[in-house]
Amino acid sequence: MSSGITYLASGRNGPPLVFLHGIGGDGGSFRAQLAHFGARFRTFAWNMPGYGGSDPSAPLTFPALAAALARLLDELEATPAHLVGHSIGGMIAQEFAATFPERVASMTLVATSPAFGRPEGEFQRRFLADRLGPLDAGRGMAELAPEIVASLVGTDPDPEGLELAVACMSRVPEAAYRAAVNCLVTFDRRDALEGHRMPVLVVAGEKDRNAPPEMMRRMAQRIPTALFVEVEGAGHLLPLERPRDFNRILETYLADHC
Repeated sequence: MSSGITYLASGRNGPPLVFLHGIGGDGGSFRAQLAHFGARFRTFAWNMPGYGGSDPSAPLTFPALAAALARLLDELEATPAHLVGHSIGGMIAQEFAATFPERVASMTLVATSPAFGRPEGEFQRRFLADRLGPLDAGRGMAELAPEIVASLVGTDPDPEGLELAVACMSRVPEAAYRAAVNCLVTFDRRDALEGHRMPVLVVAGEKDRNAPPEMMRRMAQRIPTALFVEVEGAGHLLPLERPRDFNRILETYLADHC
């Protein structure tokens, strides 16, 4: 039975390595990682529900996203898997690890957080207005993508990665983006941090204003097995803007946990 989730893949041998993209991306965001890790891993980059031809979930919730990931891993016969989650993808990884810990070989959390602040707080209202207001005003994803991407990167981003980030965001369906934004502000898995027992790598960008390194360091300190790494000069789109640095960090970590 099909999971209803589309994905990109590379490699035929080795442990399963699964990449979960951010809210403004898709599986193609991990082009550099698919090329790099396919030699040693069965490597997959999913398109979350509503993205890249994957069946949408209605309503979109984190439990529904974890269940969709479970269906995909069943289809791929890919458990336990090494999960790598970027931004909202890192939240999905946390939800999945809290729900199905035995199915996670390791977890890498990139530019993400354990919660989105106080439910229905002012921060959430501002975030929703900032992200959805331009769409409400009639601007499309392709028009918004270049300025949103520019606001997320740090110093000296990789030009090809920057171009790829804009291309991926441009093709995100507006309905899927809206659903994901509304889902994002509901996340809170702080209760699960101390319970994670799988190896966990926490990677932050020095210049990231959405998931500041100070916050991510505190998150890592609450996870008994976590290793924290900060990438100098990097922003929120770390795997895209610093692909060589990110691949080196992840490769070194996985070498110790495979």
